[in-house]
Amino acid sequence: MTVLWQACLASPPYSIYTYEAPAALPDLTEGQRVLVPLGRSVRVAFLIETVDSAPDGVELKSIIWPLEKEPLLNSSHFKLYRNIGARQMQPLGKVLENVVPARFRSARVSFRIADRAFPGRLKGMDIARLPEDKRMELVAIYNDGRMSVVLPSAIEKEEYVSLTADPPWPVRPNAARQLQILEYLYENGPREKGFLKNIMGDWTTGVINKLHSDSLVKIGPPPEEERSPAEKCAVGSPGWDFSPTEQQEQAISTLLEALESGKSTVKLLHGITGSGKTLVYMTAARRCMEQGRSAIILVPEIALAYALWNSVCPLFPDARKYLYHGYQTPVRKEAIFRTLAEDSSPALIIGTRSALFLPVRNPGLIIVDEEHDESYKQEERMPYQAKEVAYFLAHMTGSLLVLGSATPDIKTFYAAEQGAFEVISMEKRVGESVLPAVRIVDTSAIKNPEQPFSPETEARLKEVVEKGEQAVVMLNRRGFSPLIYCTDCEEPFKCPLCNVSMTYHKARERVICHYCGNAYHFPLPCSTCGGSNLMPLGGGTERLEEQVTKALPQGTKILRMDRDSTRRQERLDEILKSFARGDAQVLVGTQMLSKGHNFPGVTLVVVSEGDLGLNLPDYRSAERTFQLLVQVSGRAGRGEKPGEVIIQTRNPDNPIWSAVTSADYKTFFAREIEKRKRFRYPPFTKLTLIRISYPLEWEGEPLCPQFFSAVREAAKEAGIMAMGPVPAPLAQLRGRKRFNCLLKSDDWMKTRELYAQMLRLNPDKKNIRITMDLDPVNML
Repeated sequence: MTVLWQACLASPPYSIYTYEAPAALPDLTEGQRVLVPLGRSVRVAFLIETVDSAPDGVELKSIIWPLEKEPLLNSSHFKLYRNIGARQMQPLGKVLENVVPARFRSARVSFRIADRAFPGRLKGMDIARLPEDKRMELVAIYNDGRMSVVLPSAIEKEEYVSLTADPPWPVRPNAARQLQILEYLYENGPREKGFLKNIMGDWTTGVINKLHSDSLVKIGPPPEEERSPAEKCAVGSPGWDFSPTEQQEQAISTLLEALESGKSTVKLLHGITGSGKTLVYMTAARRCMEQGRSAIILVPEIALAYALWNSVCPLFPDARKYLYHGYQTPVRKEAIFRTLAEDSSPALIIGTRSALFLPVRNPGLIIVDEEHDESYKQEERMPYQAKEVAYFLAHMTGSLLVLGSATPDIKTFYAAEQGAFEVISMEKRVGESVLPAVRIVDTSAIKNPEQPFSPETEARLKEVVEKGEQAVVMLNRRGFSPLIYCTDCEEPFKCPLCNVSMTYHKARERVICHYCGNAYHFPLPCSTCGGSNLMPLGGGTERLEEQVTKALPQGTKILRMDRDSTRRQERLDEILKSFARGDAQVLVGTQMLSKGHNFPGVTLVVVSEGDLGLNLPDYRSAERTFQLLVQVSGRAGRGEKPGEVIIQTRNPDNPIWSAVTSADYKTFFAREIEKRKRFRYPPFTKLTLIRISYPLEWEGEPLCPQFFSAVREAAKEAGIMAMGPVPAPLAQLRGRKRFNCLLKSDDWMKTRELYAQMLRLNPDKKNIRITMDLDPVNML
């Protein structure tokens, strides 16, 4: 009997079509990948559900063949993907394209058949052309396990090209092609040789071989730590030899009780920095795995994922465990994805936000560490908030969701206060360590850009180094100089696509736009007057590293940790382990330093410019600054020696400093929640940012006044407060003019309906791009 299936394409046009499943096909189930015809091509589609009848006036085509016996996606994750699509008003196919690895969406497959009645290999269209009796024979072969799907051999054996050194590279300045490949690998990580050839040209083969002979790149399989991270785990360390403190014991008891219940539960673990939240997490994860269920632990950044991975491995010597993040090679990500899809035994997964989309068969515990961090929100491609995804997944699977932070998100803590879930408090540090003393230092009188520290800060830094202790210096701005200034025309050098100042990176001898990635070799002529007198102004972590080196005694070992110094994952691991061992006395870096890292030897933390981000046009600016400074302060004094924190500011009278110096979250929360209530910001409203943009060269009406008026009128009719559309704070980005429209509503459905109406009202769908960001974290 013919069955009708709805199948969703995971590639453009991302549509859902109805196909026939004739009797000459193996059994099919929801979530399964199948080959389907589309026009003259063959595509991979995911089966959604059976239907009773076909759309009127449509001649149905037949499904060609399934690509697996058991669905790659289990029903819970398939429902999760559908929920994300509905929430973000994105096609399900678009969601699948973003969460399923590329090769599992590729129709470039063939079928290996172990039967003399058929050729050894068949392609999808070959099967489609077989008569029904032959297809029935093929069903029997398939059911016997004598038919398997294989990728093209060229893909299976692809070689990867990866960097072996950080910039500056010893190549001639005019070796443009060598620099092009090096820069691409630096920005994007290891890539297949064939991929580089496709995007750059046939010339890449010879250039890659030259770079390989000069030991600047290596060619081969994916890097070792990518292929088998378990092999990188330190072994020989003692296992569970910890003695929990009284407050840790209470937290563990609460979480284990929730795990035993088998019901979907949410807990907020509010523990100060150094209170031992990691031990609580790991104890809960161990119990979860003993129950036969998997545990997923999310951290906001790759640096934290590696640090946690290195510390956790010895505690789970025999467990299935996986490290997963977006910068791993496609081969490694595909291997983890398939393994978890096919094996239902308990596993421990440590990763960044994308780890939530792994098809874990039986999750029982989901931990979102540093839950306040804005890295859990993805804004581009497929927008989503990882905490919301984790909540939905936990609710579907009956899992325990733990949100952990020393400085919880204001909305999270407010929800807990309103009784949405329980707060577990940990208000003391483990052992004898106590919270560090925090001092605010006024630097408003310092005018010399080569003087990053006040005299008292510099003296204290030298004293710590001379004692043989360690220090962390944070400046939340990477690069050498954030501004290139022309002394001839007195204009900054700006990105032509974004109209924002470009940042000078000294080691790479380039000026780079941190918004679109546009880059130029430096030195270069002024884009305004053509002059050659360009001067770097201001400072980033690269320049600060130089300045710290000059300020401290000769021979002081200094490391830098930011996005530029940790492009290669082996370098990131090396920096973390080196500083933890005490090989270096000072670690300079961005906000990557602020969260989760445990360096017992650090007795001093210096924040070079504490004001950064405080005055951005964003209702969260005070909350972000408080969280960042309290978190980075927590890196000091975690060992036996007391810690100290110095925060430099040009505005010492700001009321935020009193809350930062005392690390008093509840006082800060009370003041901040009152402001949110007064001005009607989340959690007292549902906030949506509609972004409208068009190309610089577009010849339509510059400000679209009729369209904007129609938007405001539609919002008024829907009972939604609309502020804008007005030019965005970053009014030009990636070659597009940008406008923001901020919506305040009491109902997400109203917002979605207004967004759908805006899409319908769009006067030029080809040029005007309209996107919706629910509960935005970036207002720029």
